[in-house]
Formats: sequence, C-alpha cells, structure tokens
Amino acid sequence: MITRDLLIDPFWEAKDLGQPIPQSPHAVSVALPRWEDVIAYEEKDPKCINSLQSIYPRFGFNPLVQEIAQKSLQIIGKSSSSSWPYPNIQTAEKAKTYCDQTNKKAKTFIQEISGVQCLIVDSETTRIAKAFWQHTGLGISSRQAAIALNKEKAPSFNAGEGARLSIRKKLAGIYGCDSSLIQLHPSGMAALTTALEALRKFRPKSTALQLGFPYVDVLKLPQVIFEGSELILNPEPSKLASKLDSVKPSALIVELPSNPMLQCIDLPVIAKMAHERGIPVIADDTIGSAVNIDPIPYADLIFTSLTKSFSGRGNVLAGSLIISPESQWKEILQEIIPISSVTNLSDADSLVLNEASQDVESRIDQLNNSCLKIKARLENHPDIERVLHPEQCSNFQSLMKPHAGYGCLLSFELTGGLSKAQRFYNALEVCKGPSLGTIFTLACPYVLLAHYEELDWAKKCGVPSTLIRVSVGLEQTEDLWYRFQKALNA
Repeated sequence: MITRDLLIDPFWEAKDLGQPIPQSPHAVSVALPRWEDVIAYEEKDPKCINSLQSIYPRFGFNPLVQEIAQKSLQIIGKSSSSSWPYPNIQTAEKAKTYCDQTNKKAKTFIQEISGVQCLIVDSETTRIAKAFWQHTGLGISSRQAAIALNKEKAPSFNAGEGARLSIRKKLAGIYGCDSSLIQLHPSGMAALTTALEALRKFRPKSTALQLGFPYVDVLKLPQVIFEGSELILNPEPSKLASKLDSVKPSALIVELPSNPMLQCIDLPVIAKMAHERGIPVIADDTIGSAVNIDPIPYADLIFTSLTKSFSGRGNVLAGSLIISPESQWKEILQEIIPISSVTNLSDADSLVLNEASQDVESRIDQLNNSCLKIKARLENHPDIERVLHPEQCSNFQSLMKPHAGYGCLLSFELTGGLSKAQRFYNALEVCKGPSLGTIFTLACPYVLLAHYEELDWAKKCGVPSTLIRVSVGLEQTEDLWYRFQKALNA
C-alpha cells in the first residue's frame, strides 16, 4: 500500500471519513473531517460508526482488538455479552473485580484466547466494563492483538527489553533523573492508574483534588475508578489551603498545561502548600513535554502519554511514570509502584516507540517553533476571537527549561460563533481527528469529542463547545498558514 504523505496530502474532505490517521493498522487517530461527522460520531450514527477504520484506542476497539473480542464471544456462544481483551490475567482480574463491585448482580468471567485474557460481561455490565477499559488504559494494544491473531510476528523478549531500556535512558536524560525511577506503561492513563494504585497503599480511602480544567480521562479515572476526586478550576492559594486542610486529599493532580485551555496553575506555590501538609503532587506533562519544562522539583510523580509528542508518529500507544528524585516519598514510591503495576509496555510497542523517539528533542523543538508561528498569525487575524497558548501563561513560563518552547498545541475561538466554526473546520485542509503531537497537523472540535454528554457543564467551566484545538505539525509554515487563511475565508 502506498501511504499518503499527510504533511502535503491530509485526510480533510468528506470522502476521507473514517480513514486511519496515519495509514497504519495501529493508527491512534481517525478522520472526522466535517463538523457533522463529529456530531454523528458522538451520536453513534451507524453510517458514521460503520465508516471508521480506526478509533482512538481507549475510546473504542481498534479493528484488531475487535477481532479478538468477537472470537472470544464466538467461543462461548453468547452474542448478548461483551468482551474486553486484556494483556494478562492480572489486568483482566482487576477489570473483573471493578465490574463485580460496581454491579453486585454482574455476570462476569475471563476467557483466554491465544494468550489474551478476555473479560466477558453481561449486557447490563457492559457500560461499567467500558468505563474501566477507557479510563484505566490497561487493555491490550493493537500490536498485541495482531500477534495473538498471527497477523504479525512477536519480537523476542530480549529485543523488547532492550527497547524499553533505551526508552528509559532517553527519558532519564530528558528529565535529568536515574532510569531506575522510570516505568513504562501501555498508555498514559495506565501510568496514572498505577500512580493512584500506589497512593492507595499509604493513603487509603482518600479522594483526590484536581486543579484546573483537565483532560477528560484524567478527571474521570479518579472520579469513577478510584475513591473520587473534586475539581477546583481556579485554585486561589488561601482558599486552597483551607480545602487541603479540610479534605486531606490523597493527592493533587495537575496538568502542565491544561487541555484544552493551555493554562498552568502556580506549581511551585501549590506544591509547597501540598508538601507542607504531607500531600503528594501528581503532574501530567504530556502537552508541555519534559523537553520544554521541568516539573521534577515540584511534582512527586509525573505521568506522560508517550503516544503524543514523544512518539510523534501517531501509531503507538504508550505511557511513562516518573518518580521525582526530589520527592520526600521517593523511597516508598520506589517500593510500592512496581508492585502496583500490573502490566508493562509490550515488546512490539516498545520497539516501535524506541525507533520513533530517536529524534524527539529536535522534533519537539521544530514543533514548538511551528506552533508559535501559527499562533502569532492567528492572533492578528480579524476573524479570531481569542487564541489560547502556553506563551500567555506566566506559570508555564516559570517551569520552562533554558532555550525551550511551548509545545505543539493551541486552541482558539472564531468571532462568528458556531456557524463560522463549522465552516472553518469543514474547509480546513489538515488532518482532522483526535490526538496530538504528531508530525502532521491534527485539528478537532475538542470539547465535542471529550465532553459531548456534558457540554453545559464544560461551558460553566469556561470551556466553550465551539473551541477548535490544533496540534501544529511540521508542514512548511507558509503552506500551513495558507490553508488556515483559506478556511477562515470559507
């Protein structure tokens, strides 16, 4: 198959609906080229859903994973049930335990197929099983499914271990810590799952506090799967101090910067307040990237979706969890995090990620610059109401490394409201779908994709449904800006 060069020939037209982005059986994005396609996707319109050749891996089943799930249901002969494939018995049992505890009448069991552990649940428990799959990020990857189906060859464990060692060394160099403080996971959410499991062991039955409007699953994971979490949008220090004293949370969870508003809390001040009260801080630096910012002095645990800028290719799901060498809980976290983790980044995914990340530092530098140039031009365009970008946030700047940049992401609103946003999005000649950090530009009406069932709530949080989020890629700046201008004139 001749693959398209998405830098110059993106999936942006109606005829491209459902195409995998990039053209790979392991693509993590999918083309939703028109505003109405996004709505149809969220409304589960059969015509749209049946057109999808890919999907963001935690939001649904990659076709290879779907094939495993269907085979397991054929074996047991229960078409009314649903199947949720996991990489090992530990992850499948965790999912089963969650389903059984959430629905006391649940009918669940684990069925092995070709080495994959499939959690089979009755129809009444399907919604619960889906929540666990999505929020925790512990399900099998598309490459693990392809190997189980004999469609791809399994690499050796030694090759996988070598790739994992190489990735951890690269991350250690970026973060400035020892590689023994780094764990690799099958997704960024799996890394956060492990962090929360670890904190359960020495801070049991405590809820978390989240500061600033967060990515949807960073919010939902502690709320739905763990002991709960309270969201504080604008943490004013004196009020936050009282909250910390009254709630005594298991942890503070922050994003650096937030998604999609791209703002940071004052991490040094808030971390000091938390640490004085014996409260750990968990930071998500996926968008800012440790190439650009240094959260090590303030956060006790840092988790990242390596799927995004670290990989840059959009064809592998992975995550990392870093124990800060400066954390007062460093020793205990080193003890309990390994026993809290129930799965590792697979051999096949490790090899792909290691190869893709060889140019990570130079590539992120290019993405920083490309995004900054498009941001400046959007700010000066009369049809743009506002642009959101970390350059506008002094709290982000306080975390930046010397000679670093602001990342690849920006969000904006247009002056013409919904109708203008729809026309612009439909006319924009870049790839359109979920995810970020790829070498090719990706755009989406993020709030619709992440919060379709709670748009009023998002609006009350100051996050409008007409917001368009863009992950700027490595296209030539003049060419990319020409495409934006054409869409703005649509």
